[in-house]
Amino acid sequence: MILKDRIAIITGAGSGIGEAGAAIMAREGAHVVLVDREAARAEQAAARIRQDGGSAEALTFDVTDDVALRDGVASVAARHGRIDILHNHAGAQVAGDLEQVDIAGFDRSWSLNVRAHFMAARFVMPLMRKAGRGVILNTSSSSGVLYDREMIAYTTTKHAVIAMTRQMAGDFARYGVRVNALCPGWVDTPFNEPFIGQMGGRSAIETYIASKVPLGRWANVSEIAEPILFLVSDRSSYMTGQTLVVDGGETVV
Repeated sequence: MILKDRIAIITGAGSGIGEAGAAIMAREGAHVVLVDREAARAEQAAARIRQDGGSAEALTFDVTDDVALRDGVASVAARHGRIDILHNHAGAQVAGDLEQVDIAGFDRSWSLNVRAHFMAARFVMPLMRKAGRGVILNTSSSSGVLYDREMIAYTTTKHAVIAMTRQMAGDFARYGVRVNALCPGWVDTPFNEPFIGQMGGRSAIETYIASKVPLGRWANVSEIAEPILFLVSDRSSYMTGQTLVVDGGETVV
């Protein structure tokens, strides 16, 4: 077990990629703390991990609430004595181009996709720095490295995550803390509903993916979980400040 006895916090872990990442960390021996704003979803995801023999607990709060986020991180540290891994995954898509996007939606995207990552990292960093080790993984997107049709809020925030990741990595490598970014491409989860609606439905998005992605299909969450495990484990021990794109080849064409 390559994560034996490590303590990991995963935000947005109640479903989809977040849950899959938490599950694979637990399978490899970590105690995982699944954070989600919906209590039932977090509890059910944690229960599924425990049923499979993993160690998991649920925490319910909105990561854009600084006080709740600070207190949640502090509670994990108080119970377990340390935090070894933070996976900042909670995020949202808001559709629209420059003229169409809802301004409140743009602000919400920034708060959730960037600022909440920043604040969670800020709260765990003193613990990791004191321990002389730790891993922070920020979820960006393939939209963070390319143009994404009429998705200015999402693309702007995901580009920002990559810049923030590089800055964190450069500033804190000397303390033994590694920070990397994961850029998933098209993954078949409900997260894509805003873009599916914008494109005109499931059939239209399937056609779009087939034409844009060299592998010709969506990824499933297990295909993203394995890269997550690589980035949060010692398998990537000499890797920091980097962006791992897992997108079926979309960004090479």
